[in-house]
Amino acid sequence: MLPTINSIIITQTLYDTLFQYLITPEKEELLKKFIKMMEDHIKSKDNAPFSQPVSALEFLDEGLEELRLLNWMEIPVTVWEISLDESLGEDVYQDELEKVLNLLEDLMIFSRPDKGNMLWVYPYSLVR
Repeated sequence: MLPTINSIIITQTLYDTLFQYLITPEKEELLKKFIKMMEDHIKSKDNAPFSQPVSALEFLDEGLEELRLLNWMEIPVTVWEISLDESLGEDVYQDELEKVLNLLEDLMIFSRPDKGNMLWVYPYSLVR
């Protein structure tokens, strides 16, 4: 989980810091993708923290320790899935999904990693 920030500047600093741990073009592409996801998250002004599973960051090797030194944390995340009646038409389905998400925003802190029905729900005490 990325520490609370208000600026995109951190992403360039993070890229510069983590770049030193990458030794292949494939890993550099993965880092660029990671930084892009972080930038998109910051620009979205989402209430949930930016986070990625540790398994998705293993390409950083020793860079993972660097993230910890920069106050990144490993926290437990509960995975939820919203299940609505699939017989609904696409427009109705999206409207109902939006209603559910709006209700849940008042109750918990979550993110939608793929903008689908999957939610990552964060421990309230750790992200507020």
